[in-house]
Amino acid sequence: MRHLIDALAAEDVPSEDIAALPVPDSYRAAVVLAGEAEMFAGMDTRDKDPAKALHLREVATPEVGPDEVLVAAMASSVNYNTVWSAIFEPMPTFGFLRRYARAVAGAAKHDQPFHVVGSDLAGVVLRTGAAVRNVRPGDRVVAHCLNVELTAPDGHDDSMLDPEQRIWGFETNYGGLGELALVKANQLMPKPRHLSWEEAACSGLVHSTAYRQLVSPNGARMKQGDVVLIWGAAGGLGSYATQLVLNGGGIPVCVVSSPHKAGLVRAMGAQLVIDRRAEDFRFWSDEHTQDQREWKRFGACVRELTGGEDPDIVFEHPGRETFGASVYVARRGGTIVTCASTSGYEHAYDNRHLWMRLKRVVGTHFANYREAWAANRLITRGMVHPTLSAVYELADTGRAVSRVHANRHDGKVGVLCLAPAAGLGVEDPELRARHLPEINRFRA
Repeated sequence: MRHLIDALAAEDVPSEDIAALPVPDSYRAAVVLAGEAEMFAGMDTRDKDPAKALHLREVATPEVGPDEVLVAAMASSVNYNTVWSAIFEPMPTFGFLRRYARAVAGAAKHDQPFHVVGSDLAGVVLRTGAAVRNVRPGDRVVAHCLNVELTAPDGHDDSMLDPEQRIWGFETNYGGLGELALVKANQLMPKPRHLSWEEAACSGLVHSTAYRQLVSPNGARMKQGDVVLIWGAAGGLGSYATQLVLNGGGIPVCVVSSPHKAGLVRAMGAQLVIDRRAEDFRFWSDEHTQDQREWKRFGACVRELTGGEDPDIVFEHPGRETFGASVYVARRGGTIVTCASTSGYEHAYDNRHLWMRLKRVVGTHFANYREAWAANRLITRGMVHPTLSAVYELADTGRAVSRVHANRHDGKVGVLCLAPAAGLGVEDPELRARHLPEINRFRA
């Protein structure tokens, strides 16, 4: 890979020179293996260690299809879907790969006994398929994670509704946690020029997801003055949700789990913060029973901060642990917008608080290309900033994913792929200098 790294580090290399670079027959990537899919059988989720399932392996470079692009991945990041892939929950991802291979012409290459994971990317275009017109070799890009065929009518109003919609690097192979990556051409967007490779790579999935949840007509349609309760406000999704609420004239109520995380969200400009551990909220009295008295205590805490107002919007992603409380605290006519369910998929709540108070639950999942592009534009213009807190080498991907699984992280955790060191890839130092404190806000 050395010839690639040296060539891609140079500035103003002509596109034809990049296209002429020899692409290696194989590359290093972080993979899970089909033969190990039962390795955690019978274990509780919290006891499963992703580092035991993630391996750095040499994999064959895939063929580039007509609508596909091969990218030299300079950096990637860890998302919760990588945690799920590595602990084989809620099911091993190899079933996704087999179904993709059967359903879509040209996708047979995805059905392998290994799965290259990762749903974020910043890098350089190396090869383009015959039908690709929007990028060319040498372009510096970031990737969003929507893999979609768009051959059915359903997807042409909102591509997230397409029956062949998948999440790249989770439901497809050859994801971003490797030295190379294979994407659809319509996944690519311009890399923010003022950011390093690892900073640019950390926002795509979580920021686009938060944008659809809060801002888009497909989500909660947040407006100025809305009170928005944000669970996990210093985490991956929450740190971008907090910025979007502040940018849009909303009032974030940030729920965090430590004084350190409270300091991070206050540094972003949030004033209303609840440390759930300090308050010792226990929404479940046992495994099967929720404690509605704790819902009421939590709601009183929110109203004390807001001057008596309940949240117009609840930004939900923990799932089982918090969903009952979220439905309860939303204002009459309010919206609970939900994705992810990192604490469990089976949600329980008292429906009286939903139907009698005319609340609504909106399910959202990642973002369409337009939403992802709009979110990336905010990053590019320095209006929203990456929340990168730590960076690992590709060989240490397992440790990085374990850190996220155990919630021992703030914001986003990045991974260097082909980039030989952190801090490289900046093309607009003047814009960077204007926003450097915000860019570094989550760095330990």
